Amino acid sequence: MLGALQGPTEMLPVSSSGHVALLPQLLGWSYAELDDELRKSFEVALHAGTAVALLIALRHEVVEVLREMDGRRLLRHALTFIPPVVAAFAFERPIEERLGNPRGVAAAQVVAGAVLAAADLRPAERSHADATALDALLLGLAQACALAPGVSRNGATLTAARLLRFDRRSANRLSRHAALPIILAAAGLKGARLWRRGLPAGVVAGCGSAFGSTLLSSPLVRLVDGARSYAPFAAYRVALGAVSLMRLNGAHGR
Repeated sequence: MLGALQGPTEMLPVSSSGHVALLPQLLGWSYAELDDELRKSFEVALHAGTAVALLIALRHEVVEVLREMDGRRLLRHALTFIPPVVAAFAFERPIEERLGNPRGVAAAQVVAGAVLAAADLRPAERSHADATALDALLLGLAQACALAPGVSRNGATLTAARLLRFDRRSANRLSRHAALPIILAAAGLKGARLWRRGLPAGVVAGCGSAFGSTLLSSPLVRLVDGARSYAPFAAYRVALGAVSLMRLNGAHGR
């Protein structure tokens, strides 16, 4: 079930990792009580399956990006790639330990949803062809912020692009292109981690389910492309986070 949910939540700016953390809590599953290494392997498998499926789903854009690559575009891709990679190597573990709990993830959903809604009020004055090296760096910093579970890489880059006054179609295109190097790196790195940790049956099922659901959800890219407002996504995220916080606070009170 979590693998089936991974695809659509990866395609939309609603945080796939946030859903993996919050859905079991909302449904009363004992997911959080599982062995930490097993849960980590399972979540790595979900992202590995998603990464491979995204490369297939976005293969035409990958080819387009490679065909049009020149010095200026290479610099832009480097600037979107380096900040999240440096942040991941330096801060991934402490971020997960301090912010990866359900309460932190729920709070991140509320804050990120509210910021996305506010950013979407900016005028849409620029197209993707106007993107500069500074824009690329800011998108890279936004991707680095998405290391916090519940923030959403897609949501963070869309937020940054709208703050920079890109129209929504261009913002989605820039978000996808910023993600391509990260997807490539993630597929290799997470695949290697899975190989070292072994593949229990549940991990294999999650990986396969995430792969299939991501391929089936690829038309959602066009939904975000044609969106007239990001308000529905933002409202959903705020509601999900708020309900999760109330559920957690109620459980704590008992």
